[in-house]
Amino acid sequence: MKANQELRDRIFANRLKNWEVAQALNLSDSRFSVWLRTPLNDERKKRVETAIDELLEKQKEVN
Repeated sequence: MKANQELRDRIFANRLKNWEVAQALNLSDSRFSVWLRTPLNDERKKRVETAIDELLEKQKEVN
């Protein structure tokens, strides 16, 4: 199993793009890619989860 598979699956299942999550985190696409390739500490994992939640909220508002 890849590092951070649960986050990868959540991004994919909600039809988000990695670049969207990276942008929400104020990171470059490549930096976020590095984050996903290595085990995240609790703080970074929480930041990614929060960014995903915020993007999903924005999607609900648009629809």
